[in-house]
Amino acid sequence: MDYQDIIKEWKQKKFRSLYWLEGEEDFFIDQVSNYAEEHILDESEKGFNLTVLYGKDTDWSTVVNACRRYPMFAERQVVIIKEAQAMKDILKLESYIDKPLESTILVVAHKQGKIDGRSKIAKLIKDRGVLLSTKKMYDNQLPAWVEAYVHGLGRAISQKAGILLVDHIGNDLARMANEIDKLLVNLPEGKKIDENDIEKYVGISKEYNVFELQNAIGQKDITKVMRIIHYFSSNPKAGPIQMVLPALYNFFSKMNMVFGVKGGEKEIAAALGVHPFFVKDYIKAAQQYGAEGSEKAILLLHAYNLRSIGINDSGVEDGELMKELVYKMMY
Repeated sequence: MDYQDIIKEWKQKKFRSLYWLEGEEDFFIDQVSNYAEEHILDESEKGFNLTVLYGKDTDWSTVVNACRRYPMFAERQVVIIKEAQAMKDILKLESYIDKPLESTILVVAHKQGKIDGRSKIAKLIKDRGVLLSTKKMYDNQLPAWVEAYVHGLGRAISQKAGILLVDHIGNDLARMANEIDKLLVNLPEGKKIDENDIEKYVGISKEYNVFELQNAIGQKDITKVMRIIHYFSSNPKAGPIQMVLPALYNFFSKMNMVFGVKGGEKEIAAALGVHPFFVKDYIKAAQQYGAEGSEKAILLLHAYNLRSIGINDSGVEDGELMKELVYKMMY
């Protein structure tokens, strides 16, 4: 089950006695635990039948006592353990999980890792309840996730707008969702999100961003490259060198992989771990630079990354450092 499946079943009033949420991606865990807290019970039922505990402030006996109470004036009660990874004696919940109370819905939000899958409690969780195991999303999965998230809210987003968001925010899903939610508040009902909306409400320039810079460098468009670097120099928060250099290093590292892949765009996308939308950019850049040029760019990026933090550098400003770097890379 993924987090949307769990919430979908809850909306249909289908409940299990245990939901164990664990793994690396806090966003999915928060989505489920927050829904459980806000929506499973009616407002009139929450006062007597909703218990929210925090791992660092509770113990197994407190949890079990809460779970073994019967609901008052309602069919069920909800017990939520947030930050359960901080609960020192969490494994002692084993006895309750083995024989849970049917009228209690226990939601355990265990972030930043998983319990040992070989342990008895892990096997009981799978047998007696629902396990949600989360992972951080890969970069190539993010555009599709953005599209699906927006679609789930009954709206649509253009491919370019989604890529601008991903390029600016990365795989911080909570921040991504927050930016999308703020966007939709400002847009008319039914309006499709486009790059102009991203520029206006999120503050990301549709022309002057790292994504556009790497594409311009990939195509050796020196005029556009210098224009973007000048913009970054005048607006340091838009493209700090500490953000730009790792992005370019990632771009050229993946571009360098193109030379070792046999097959077409589909095979290249799979090998590089990127969304198919981006593949043509890597292929065109590989044709522009060749294997030798891409390796040269990677070495230069390493050297200039050191210079950007003051190693082997006499204090050149970031904008001038970037101009010097891209000129050497492209010629």
